[in-house]
Amino acid sequence: MKSQAASDHTIDPYVPGHGDHSFDVDHYALELTYTVDSNSLGGRAVITATAIDDLERFELDLYHLRVSKVTVDGAPAAKYTHHKSRLVVRPKTAIAAGSSFTVVVAYAGSPRPMPGLDGDAGWEELADGVIVASQPHGAPSWFPCNDRPSNKATYEIELTAPVGYVVVANGVLESQRRRAGSVVWRHVESSPMTTYLATVQIGRYESVEDPGPVPIRTVFPAGTRSESVAAFERQGEMMALFVRLFGAYPFASYTAVITEDELEIPLEAQGLSVFGSNFMTRDWEHQRLVAHELAHQWFGNSVTLAHWRDIWLHEGFACYAEWLWSEESGGPSADDQAEEHWEKLDQLPQDLVLGDPGPDLMFDDRLYKRGALLLHALRLTVGDDDFFTLLRTWTTRYATGSVVTEEFVAVAAELCGAAVGPLFDAWLRGTVLPELPTAS
Repeated sequence: MKSQAASDHTIDPYVPGHGDHSFDVDHYALELTYTVDSNSLGGRAVITATAIDDLERFELDLYHLRVSKVTVDGAPAAKYTHHKSRLVVRPKTAIAAGSSFTVVVAYAGSPRPMPGLDGDAGWEELADGVIVASQPHGAPSWFPCNDRPSNKATYEIELTAPVGYVVVANGVLESQRRRAGSVVWRHVESSPMTTYLATVQIGRYESVEDPGPVPIRTVFPAGTRSESVAAFERQGEMMALFVRLFGAYPFASYTAVITEDELEIPLEAQGLSVFGSNFMTRDWEHQRLVAHELAHQWFGNSVTLAHWRDIWLHEGFACYAEWLWSEESGGPSADDQAEEHWEKLDQLPQDLVLGDPGPDLMFDDRLYKRGALLLHALRLTVGDDDFFTLLRTWTTRYATGSVVTEEFVAVAAELCGAAVGPLFDAWLRGTVLPELPTAS
């Protein structure tokens, strides 16, 4: 279903200087070569796009890397300039609104994370490999793109890396071929994906696969099989629970990558998640995040916000999935989790607006917990049957699409009745923490 977000061309103040609303990218074909020792990346991006407006010029996002050539529909660009993180391209002939066009950008350099209002994100060297974690603004650190979450596209990612390294990327691994001293890894993502969810992970990895109803692969540092498998052995149960509660898994498979380095937090990308070696335990504080990242495949990766102000649509839902898994796995119930976290939040500053937290608070833990509490409040108000029907309708109706909060509120009103409106107003627009309702 087409979201009303598609027609909103407002520049996102959470990631200023990113994205161009005058065109949509339909497909990225990335041909990359990477040298681990020197952190050297060479790239050729073939970008197929559709003009929304008449275009005499357009802009792509690309940070720190050097551009050597730009063509539009096979002809050298009349002019291009690359300043800071904006690549401005003027084609020789104006492109009419509605027309398809192809841009090819050749570039190279030593990639590094891109700064933003909330910190750095994107391509980052590990001790012996690479992690790419681009939420919310880091995609331009490794490829030229139209970096706005409302522009989803399909991808081909072909990366050549030295022998001995494994490359994991979004989508299906279509081929792996040897080339003098290196290996070419080709992945294809056929489900539309926003730029910040595109990723490559490079390391000296091994893997195991659970070929269940949804294939689940666990990728881990060489020599750590037993502890890695033990720590992530319940992913199949989590998957079964979430399929039952949220609807069909939205992608072809799921991969959990465990890096040799320790990471402060895990990170999701489309079809995969990334964890540090410090997550190789069965402790609840780590297991809840395994569930959290898996839940993002529905809430965030398939159904994706159009504007970063609506980040609760990702993090509140994934946090609530932690509580659902707690109950399913024999831990505290969702009711118990909600009561505990309501008490904790009630003692903290009441200065966060869930429906528009601002860039400084968009990843504040209070947003995660308040979003989950909103969902529990809704569940208590409408009952389990209507609540989980709503979640499955949401993930199905807007699968692979871009959404705004108002659309979730509208679906809730459609399925559960207009009386839910005041509940959303209180939780989304005010700063004072609302009371949890009693069960209906």
